[in-house]
Amino acid sequence: MLIRILSFLSVVLLTHPAHAACDGTDLRTALTSDEQARLLTELDGTPYPIGNHWRATKGDSVVHLIGTMHLSDPRLDGPAERLRPVIEAADLLLLEMTSEDEEELQTRLASDPAFLLMADTTLPEILSDPEWQQMSDALSARGMPPFVAARFQPWYVSMLLAIPPCASLQDLSAGGMDARLQDIAKGADVPRAALEDAASIFMAFAEQPRDVQVQMMLSALVDPDVSEDLFATLLASYFDENHAESWAVSAILAERYSPIDPTEAEAVMNTLTQKLLIDRNLAWIPVIVGAAEENDTIVAAFGAAHLPGEDGVLNLLAEEGFTLEQLPF
Repeated sequence: MLIRILSFLSVVLLTHPAHAACDGTDLRTALTSDEQARLLTELDGTPYPIGNHWRATKGDSVVHLIGTMHLSDPRLDGPAERLRPVIEAADLLLLEMTSEDEEELQTRLASDPAFLLMADTTLPEILSDPEWQQMSDALSARGMPPFVAARFQPWYVSMLLAIPPCASLQDLSAGGMDARLQDIAKGADVPRAALEDAASIFMAFAEQPRDVQVQMMLSALVDPDVSEDLFATLLASYFDENHAESWAVSAILAERYSPIDPTEAEAVMNTLTQKLLIDRNLAWIPVIVGAAEENDTIVAAFGAAHLPGEDGVLNLLAEEGFTLEQLPF
């Protein structure tokens, strides 16, 4: 859903979105021997490291957990159709954000420009001349005039830079797995609800100290070709259903390619892990458990990176007494 919101913002702010096709390389095949060793160490003992579709049961309650990708890709057609019976038979579909929540958030963001804009300074003032020049080039490559972006909050710029120049936000947001499952639920009159307040993820970053936001923004300033490869790696790992590996590889590659100091890059990744994943996972568990207690069968669909790990949704549900079983995707 994050990409869908960025797409909305791009309609308002971008004058010439990029439309070139992405053709990056899966960087998992290009890890050095040291990086491969580090990867194996970090993955060792990770709970529930793989799988896009799991079933959690506790007593008479059944919860289907589906790891989604928020981007549109034709390879999603097959899994979406295979999951159709699961969605149509559910009593409730939980999502990161429903379409109604998304519309409300769009209205909130449009009515409060201060949420996205700095009132006291500009990016050229808080960056060095070389950094601003590099930032200007990166924004221009994504169809964003630098003078328009000069007052953007750094956290928002870091989100814009997460999409490679080769990609069109509009095309990518046309219907990721979340949207496809939601359409199935609408067609079958299956009730839908959100796992969290629509603005919570934005607030988590907006509340970060500005110096932390700036480091997040600078860490995303990678070469366009590298950005395209990172994007390809993300997509490939999703369809391989290797989510713990994907997040660990992202951390390794962030340190390899980030223009900021490796220690600072690690700190940025730790912040992203805490704010994007762990904090939200912990907040979602009572919502999922409560819905499971009130319904016979529910489906919870959310970004696949939330599934694995000690603080992943699967392990947290196991700690709540649920029995987990991986199912075909």
